[in-house]
Formats: sequence, structure tokens, C-alpha cells
Amino acid sequence: MHVGVLTGGGDCPGLNAVIRAVVRKGEMYYRDQFVGFLDGWRGVIEGDTLALDSQKCADIVSIGGTILGTSRTNPYKIEGGVEKCLATLKHHQIDALVAIGGDDTLGVANKLAAQGVAVVGVPKTIDNDLSATEVTFGFHTAVQIATDAIDRLLTTSESHGRVLVCEVMGRHAGWIAAYSGIAGGAVDILIPEEPFDVEDVCRNVTNRRSRGRSGCVVVVAEGATPKEGSFSVTSSEVDQFGHVRLGGIAIRLAEEIEKRTGFETRTAVLGHTQRGGTPTAFDRVLATRFGIAAIDAVHDGGAGMMVALQADRILRVPLSAGVGEPKLVPHEFYEVVAKPFCG
Repeated sequence: MHVGVLTGGGDCPGLNAVIRAVVRKGEMYYRDQFVGFLDGWRGVIEGDTLALDSQKCADIVSIGGTILGTSRTNPYKIEGGVEKCLATLKHHQIDALVAIGGDDTLGVANKLAAQGVAVVGVPKTIDNDLSATEVTFGFHTAVQIATDAIDRLLTTSESHGRVLVCEVMGRHAGWIAAYSGIAGGAVDILIPEEPFDVEDVCRNVTNRRSRGRSGCVVVVAEGATPKEGSFSVTSSEVDQFGHVRLGGIAIRLAEEIEKRTGFETRTAVLGHTQRGGTPTAFDRVLATRFGIAAIDAVHDGGAGMMVALQADRILRVPLSAGVGEPKLVPHEFYEVVAKPFCG
């Protein structure tokens, strides 16, 4: 078979491990030939490709990012984009397509599947917010990076007697903030699912200082929002999928903490450092398992499906199940596990 592979959306540790697994098993067991589409759906629209084989993919399991490049291109937002995608697939005689991405990338894959494209999805997002899978590769790496950063910030915070606000990724779901905040001993953890009261944050900071701790770290997800009337954080720039470009909550929060408590407060925005670099062993293994399962699905009737991790087994679920409602941090987890260990 002629199989196409693409990576879309934000880059993520483990993408190359998926590509490697798909290509190596496809060649070794099924005698497949592979075409990589560059920069996600843009490459499919424009016919921009890279030939893939086992030799090209031999040593990429430990490399972050993606050898295919990525973008947030949406064919359904570009005039004639869908028609160009279909024409490119036909031109390259693509029998099946493996799409590796998050909600947006797999949302496009789901629509194309409804139009007859044989596509298999592999879930990818460091935010860990895709439905139907217990965890996505890249999440554990992002959490480890954030936890390491919090550990470092805490030591400098204590040395200078400052409050440090650490902003991590998480547009709609606060999994990275929750996990890294717990692991790093944050004084408070703020997530998109739970609007926060800045006075409560200041109270936690003050209580920590009153117990003789000269420094502390507040962890805030980029999508966290204050309760109405606390203060405002606004942005109007959006991407092709309609997502507001986030960033800046840490700066506004630090200003409010310093103004209300009198404690010197600084910020650290981790941003894309959470996406880059070497994936953890867990993410390399999970990505490899996903890649193997994806090429198997291509060959035994799994078109229109997404591979998923459930109870440590790789299963298949409909693409529509993976791109439905986002998987958010449950209130019970936040209240029972995260918040009691703050302060």
C-alpha cells in the first residue's frame, strides 16, 4: 500500500517516535511505501512531500519535534483547500493516511473520513485533553519539564524572598498545571476549569510566608481565568481554527499579587520549552505503541478510527469520539488531590 503520514498542530515530544514506528512496521511487515506530507495539512493542500523509509527514520526516536514539520493549517478555512487535499492524495496514489495530531488535526481527518478518505488518527497533545484516550504522548514530557522548572524557581524564589508565578501550557484543560503543581509543591495551582479568586491566591501566598517560607511558586495554566470582577485578561488574535492566542495571565497575576500583598513578585513563562527537546522514555514507548497500532489499523479495516490508550491497552475508537468534548480536569481531582497540597 501507499501510505501518507502527517503531523499537525503544535509540535510535541514523541512525534518522531510515532513516525518511526509507522514506517518501520509498515515496511517490515506489510511492504508499504510511505509519503510524508510536510507541515501538516498544508503539505497535503500544496502537495509538499518527503519520501519516508526505515533508513530515514532509523535514529529519530529520541529526537523532539517532527521531521515532517507542522502547522495549524485548516483545509476547511482555505478556499478550495479540501478539493486540493483530495487531488493530492489521488495524485500520490495514497491508499491510506495516518494523521498524527490533536483535536484540530483529527477534526479535519474526521471530516475527510466522512468524504471517503481512508484515514487513521493518532492522538497527540501535551495538554492531555483529547477524549477517548487516558493519556496522550508528550504530556509526561511536558509535566517533567514544568516540574523541573518549578523546582528551580522555588530555590531562587527562596533565595530572594520573592513570589514567582510560573505559567504553563493548557488552553482549556489544566492537566499540566495540576500535575506539575502537585509534583513541585506549588503554593497555588490555577487551571482553566476552575475560575480563581485572586484574593484566595494572595491569602495562600501570605500564609506560606507567615510559616517562615521566604519564597513560593504559583503555577497557572495559560487558559486560567479570574472570577468576574477580579481583574481582566483579554486577547483578540485567533488562528485558523478560531483559537485565541493565549499568554500573559502570569504577568497580570503577578502584578495583582505584588499590589495586594506587597511581596516582590516575578514571572516565568515556560511556553514552548514544554514542547521541545527529548521525550521521556514513557512518551517514546507510548508513541511507538500508537504508531504500531495505527499501521495495523490501516491494514485490517481501521479506517475512520483513532488509536487510544485504555487500561494500558491500545484500542481503536471512532475518530469522532476522540474529537468530541475535551477531557478536562474533574472538579473532584482538583479539590481532593491538587488544592489540599497547596499553600
